[in-house]
Amino acid sequence: MYAIPLGGDAANGGIRAELRPLEPWQAEEFLAHIDRGREFIGQYIGLADLIVDLDASRSYLHSYAEKAAADTGRICGIWLDGRLVGGVLFRTMDVNQGTAEAGCWLEPSAVGKGLVTRAVRVLIDWAVEERGIHRLEWLVSAANEPSIAVARRLGMTKEGVLRAGYLHRGERHDIEVWSVLAAEWRAAKREVEED
Repeated sequence: MYAIPLGGDAANGGIRAELRPLEPWQAEEFLAHIDRGREFIGQYIGLADLIVDLDASRSYLHSYAEKAAADTGRICGIWLDGRLVGGVLFRTMDVNQGTAEAGCWLEPSAVGKGLVTRAVRVLIDWAVEERGIHRLEWLVSAANEPSIAVARRLGMTKEGVLRAGYLHRGERHDIEVWSVLAAEWRAAKREVEED
């Protein structure tokens, strides 16, 4: 198993953050994490409504293990001082078409530390450089300002709005579509490296 540091201890105020695969054997830890942040996580995404018990947790993680085996998706957890506090994923990934849709979630204790931005950077860089993904999408509720801020920090471009495009907890949400292309991603990395 691998663990990728997310910015180092100094960048996190002495807190150690890591990105690691999130696998079916971690179903109990995943459920406990969702339980800690259920209402916060469930504001804009359905994950909190899906992971209601240990069987659902195991099944969800197993579905992503199958996606990883088929090269159609990935899921990674974000650990802060050894505790699972969130995650990032490729909800969909089509290597033949060169497209992927990224997503994220956090429990309240991990908000405001830049963890999602750093974790998604790792995921996007892997997708572009290792898997040849050309276009990465970020679909987000128009009301979810923190997630929109992540898209901006990642250098994504807002392409439009799918009006009333997502039904969540009985309410229709407008969905903003953000994306970054591989050439844009690489150009932005070069700028950072040259500074």
